[in-house]
Amino acid sequence: MIDTDTIDIQKIKESKVKSMDFANLEFGKTFSDHMFIMEYKDGKWQEARILPYQNLSMSPSASVIHYGQSAFEGMKAFKNKDGRFGLFRPDKNIARMNKSAVRLCMPEVPEDLFMEALTRLVQMDNSWIPTEELSSLYIRPVLFAVDDFIGVRASETYRFLIFTSPVNAYYTKPVRVKIERHFTRAAKGGTGYAKAAGNYAGSLYPAKLANQEGYDQLLWTDSKEHKYIEESGTMNVMFVVDGKLLTPELGDTILDGVTRDSVIQLAKDWGIEVEERRIEVEEILTAMKEDRLEEAFGCGTAATIAHIATIADGDRVYELPAVEDRKLSNKLSKYFVDLKKFRVEDEHNWMIELN
Repeated sequence: MIDTDTIDIQKIKESKVKSMDFANLEFGKTFSDHMFIMEYKDGKWQEARILPYQNLSMSPSASVIHYGQSAFEGMKAFKNKDGRFGLFRPDKNIARMNKSAVRLCMPEVPEDLFMEALTRLVQMDNSWIPTEELSSLYIRPVLFAVDDFIGVRASETYRFLIFTSPVNAYYTKPVRVKIERHFTRAAKGGTGYAKAAGNYAGSLYPAKLANQEGYDQLLWTDSKEHKYIEESGTMNVMFVVDGKLLTPELGDTILDGVTRDSVIQLAKDWGIEVEERRIEVEEILTAMKEDRLEEAFGCGTAATIAHIATIADGDRVYELPAVEDRKLSNKLSKYFVDLKKFRVEDEHNWMIELN
């Protein structure tokens, strides 16, 4: 076991942060000064290091390139105008990444070491955390196979990285979604509940087709009957029907989202009835036709709360209520910003302050 006090730190000679225009960031294209890296070989994790952000060297025969043994996470750090900064529920992301690692036959990262690496990296690069209202420092941990071998088996060596990227809002306007009744994001018994890289590769083509039709995301349905709603693009999905909050129940085809879990807890705190269950497409279509669908939104780390403007089923497009009339999702959006900027009491101890 690696001692968390022995992380080797090599600082960059000169930071690029002073040249940054934080008001005009394109999501996922700007990276901070440092990254964490650690190798797994001989059955154990080796030296842990924080280095200047840099390119990696890898063999053409590295297992990840050929067989896709890779999992990642997404989390964020936030800072307010007074300089206070911290992480939102990192323990949940750490636990979920290790769950993904087990499913993909990769070694788990010790939780205390993961948290220490994350904390030190964000503290070192805290000047990269934007302070604007909807801005944050996106954090990307990733674990992948690096065996120099092209036989089909689980790798024996792995690389674990954490790097960060300052970002503004993921969506700048409400999204248009289309119900997907042909392609499948995840099948029962598969890896849908894990943040496996391959899950996202398989979703790109149907998403591209939807984009060509003018939609921002897909509303994925089950792989067997395409009858039940599962997720929306890269987010969990929520509906408010007749005053109740409805969301698909978790299973091995649906990601256990940290924002999803937080939304459910807050809704219960605020006295809103929550139903986690199988939701038929027809139930939502009927609710829209009868004007009983009050709100629909996606929730996830990148977007936090993403209002859904329209839902399309084939050639039929349903317009949802105006965003300004949506009580719950607007309240959630405001609460999450206020919490992450340290403006409200943290009743659930979700923020880990790092100052």
